[in-house]
Amino acid sequence: MKKHILIFTALVAFGFVNVQAQDKLLKNNLSISAQQNSVEALLNSKNFEFIANTAYPTGGTSKNLVGSDYAIIFSPKMVKSHLPFYGRAYSGMNMSKDKGMRFNGKPKDFKVENIDKGYHVQTKVEDDNDTFSIAISVSNSGYATLTISSNNRGTISYYGEIISVK
Repeated sequence: MKKHILIFTALVAFGFVNVQAQDKLLKNNLSISAQQNSVEALLNSKNFEFIANTAYPTGGTSKNLVGSDYAIIFSPKMVKSHLPFYGRAYSGMNMSKDKGMRFNGKPKDFKVENIDKGYHVQTKVEDDNDTFSIAISVSNSGYATLTISSNNRGTISYYGEIISVK
């Protein structure tokens, strides 16, 4: 009889542990789903900020940007970039006015696409001196890689995250 009670107690305890593990997995999945919905809503609003944590110049070593407040702000009416630039400038560039990847302009062809495991954002911005093609690959968790191509400078990529505009 003691053996049957011990086996019954062990089965009940195992059942509770199994239910708790499933409950934890369900909560985790709900949290991930909520985060994906938040990122999707933020991108579809076309009103967000990319905070750069690392710069990856073409052919150079990565540069740590954590804590430097380098960012690019997107809205349907204006893109405002305050990012550093490390890399090659081409002959049409006035080096005395080197200002990094700092520009303001109205976005053209602002597209947000839902792709497998994330999102892809593309736009073009023209200012007085240059045209910038911007592409962002965003994961469902909000971490992103932003690449800027310019007529007057080499391509540069930044790793960081997207957040709502302050």
